[in-house]
Amino acid sequence: MILHLLPARTGGAAENMAVDFLLLQRYPEAAAARFRHYGWRVPAFTFGYSQKIAFVRAQLPSTGAFDLCRRPSGGGLVDHRQDWTYTLVIPRGHPLEAERAAQSYRVVHACLADALRAQGAAAELQSPAESGSSSTGLGADSPLLQGICFQRAEVHDVVNPENGEKIAGAAQKRNKRGLLFQGSVRRPAVSGSPDWDKIGDEFAARLAAALGAAPTPAPWPDLNEEEVGGLTEKYGSPEWMEAR
Repeated sequence: MILHLLPARTGGAAENMAVDFLLLQRYPEAAAARFRHYGWRVPAFTFGYSQKIAFVRAQLPSTGAFDLCRRPSGGGLVDHRQDWTYTLVIPRGHPLEAERAAQSYRVVHACLADALRAQGAAAELQSPAESGSSSTGLGADSPLLQGICFQRAEVHDVVNPENGEKIAGAAQKRNKRGLLFQGSVRRPAVSGSPDWDKIGDEFAARLAAALGAAPTPAPWPDLNEEEVGGLTEKYGSPEWMEAR
């Protein structure tokens, strides 16, 4: 297998969510895993597919302009204003794609914790005993991920062992195309002054090893621009935002 390392891009919240979903649904090389890091055109928040819009709006800042979008994956409300955001897609048929959500969550976050430690940051996975939870499922419908993502650490989140602060969380979506993994690393929670480009490289290398894949830089895929635009419009619409 190949792990395609896609170029970094910056977009609005609806556009970023649309592109992530299309990297799962419409990628030209369906057998290749794909990884990307991306930024936000303006300050942004995203929230899980199953979350209630009334709850989400009650948690948002009362001042300041920002983008807001419902994700196609599960999870809680995420503040992207100071984060490092990434997406991993594992195609259908790969052993890790077929694992339970808790196992794929653990494997990806173990790679991230290793990458952070390689750059001198303190990082480890939250254990079940430390989280106070015995849950083994962290998928789209997990009740543990229905609130505010960085409010508390759950099983297999990445945490700073020096103070217990949560560093990274993620949300997942599985369908017949494979597994979409959308992750966020909270920069202020990372100790030291790490080089984020190097962290990204270390993370990608460890993901490739975990997947048994060859990491290969790849150009941006030739997605249908009309479909990208149409899905971006859908994700930015009140009907999508207020569906629940």
